[in-house]
Amino acid sequence: MTALEQETMAYGSWPSPIDAATAAAHDGSPEFVGVVGEEVWWTAPRPAEGGRRALIRRRADGTEECPLPAPWNVRSRVIEYGGTPWAGAVADGSPVIVFVHFPDQRIYLFRPDEPGAGPRPLTPLSPVGGGLRWADLTLHPGRGEVWGVLEEFTGPGPSDVRRVPVAVPLDGSAAEDRQAVRELTAATHRFVTGPRLSPDGRRAAWIAWDHPRMPWDGTELRVADVTGDGLLTGARTLMGGPEESVAQTDWAADGSLLAATDRTGWWNVHRVDPDTGEAVNLCPREEEFGGPMWKLGYRWFAPLQHGLIAVLHGVGGQRLGLLDPATGEVTAATGPWTEWSPSLAATGGRVVGIAAGARTSHEIVELDTVTGRTRVIGGAHHDTVDPAYLPEAVHRTFPGPDGREVHANVYPPRNPQATGDGPAPWAVWVHGGPTGRAGMVLDLEVAYFTSRGIGVAEVNYGGSAGYGRAYRNRLREQWGVVDVEDCAAVAAGLVAEGAADPARLAIRGGSAGGWTSAAALTGTDTYACGTVLYPILDLTAWSPEGGETHDFESQYLESLIGPLAEVPERYRDRSPVTRADGVSVPFLLLQGLDDVICPPVQCDRFLAALAGRGIPHAYRAFEGEGHGFRRLDTLVTCLEAELSLYAQVFGFTAAGVPELELTV
Repeated sequence: MTALEQETMAYGSWPSPIDAATAAAHDGSPEFVGVVGEEVWWTAPRPAEGGRRALIRRRADGTEECPLPAPWNVRSRVIEYGGTPWAGAVADGSPVIVFVHFPDQRIYLFRPDEPGAGPRPLTPLSPVGGGLRWADLTLHPGRGEVWGVLEEFTGPGPSDVRRVPVAVPLDGSAAEDRQAVRELTAATHRFVTGPRLSPDGRRAAWIAWDHPRMPWDGTELRVADVTGDGLLTGARTLMGGPEESVAQTDWAADGSLLAATDRTGWWNVHRVDPDTGEAVNLCPREEEFGGPMWKLGYRWFAPLQHGLIAVLHGVGGQRLGLLDPATGEVTAATGPWTEWSPSLAATGGRVVGIAAGARTSHEIVELDTVTGRTRVIGGAHHDTVDPAYLPEAVHRTFPGPDGREVHANVYPPRNPQATGDGPAPWAVWVHGGPTGRAGMVLDLEVAYFTSRGIGVAEVNYGGSAGYGRAYRNRLREQWGVVDVEDCAAVAAGLVAEGAADPARLAIRGGSAGGWTSAAALTGTDTYACGTVLYPILDLTAWSPEGGETHDFESQYLESLIGPLAEVPERYRDRSPVTRADGVSVPFLLLQGLDDVICPPVQCDRFLAALAGRGIPHAYRAFEGEGHGFRRLDTLVTCLEAELSLYAQVFGFTAAGVPELELTV
């Protein structure tokens, strides 16, 4: 059908080939790419296999395989969000892989080319609290060890925990003996990354920080000498502090130390003298060459053997480039990709990363730095549906309160068979974090709605990453204010230009985005309904005193809201659980019952506060799901329930979708 043959139909009821199962099957993206000899390995989502993370191997001949079948699940729980869960190297002519198995969090050693050899454990179990967890792994075959971070629970509480750089022997001697795990240095900081060993093996560098700071607020670059018996001695801080975030560190081939720090207001790559801490900005730009460290082991830059540095850089979305440290020039890599994940690997003259675009899903991409050629080498995008049903994404900047800029990715309704009459219904999507960012990439969950006639606007509100430290700091002590205002500003902008119907606006978000969605529903009259996923709803209970979250974020509210002892009323007055009487529109609440970051008790408390008020709503809680849904059946249920909510509120028929039962 051509555009001239489009039929005018009610928004939301347009026929679409993108059903919930199709969208859910493509949920998630590859992570943690690495090079093992001539091979490339990475982890990939498997929604249809219980939501596990599979380890994918791309051989030198280009063939792909998954050498670890279900139920092996390569994923770490360190700081609950995880970190690099595997490492590999070539030893005795064949690959050796170590990985963390999600259910028991033990490190396993695996030789994929050894006939009949399955994974064998390298680390023990612990009966204490959350046990022993491992992340940000680096394999050192010559030393007979894997280095990384140990997160060790010392009691039953979520903050009864210590973290320390460690070395685990590859001979299996620590599989039943915690004492055989060698701690590389004292546990002097609450949080650490895995140590990076200098090319000559004489020094190691890592990043550390302490409560109440988050890693995008302030971290320290630490360096130590490596003794003959492999311990780290004379540890000292080279740079960083409460108002400087070092996001990544690594050693160049010539032995110089590199770090991405935001001391200029933007994460730029610096060369750091390991003796004095004197730092030189290699490319001073108002661009981000780093990002928020939500997972240990993110890599925004990768030094190359010939002296260049592969970098991800940009404002908002980051692109791949080659930085010449001698001139400060960055040469852009060619290709259509507009978003690169913080997962770069380099070997020789090759750079491998994970990239996507507005019309392509995440792919494994290789750059040949000699020829300048980029190519997809793994996880190649294939059009699941006719691209005519995908939205035409546009990055927009909207005016917010006090004249501040608000960034958003805008996805108008699009369908080759149908068009609407007048302004369309729109859903404002709020990303998590809140120190995160919504990238403009192909997302079939977005297309699930836009192909039916519902616009989607992903708001990168004040506090989001990608736009410099000042933009991130807008949210300091203003969480529940700036984010809510910025989302409303984008909705108002779409209404003002005639794209959105002011009577048919929805808000939707998960985690911190769930908080913002709930805060908007309880504090504004902008939206006709909302979908709230695994949210924070009670700030006081989510604080250290309340104990209802994990250690990593337990003091995050110190910067987002303010110190609880000084502003207890702010915690009370901004919490949706204490403002439930402000809800006047239908909503859908979705929660994982295994969520330890935003536990279901927060939803229970909110619903109890809402009881008897006659507000139509639905609550769906899912066994076996934690923070962020991963299972195919869960994802399908949630998408169909959300569409049914919109159908009932916006007044259209959602064909083929079970009707969501709303209770009061």
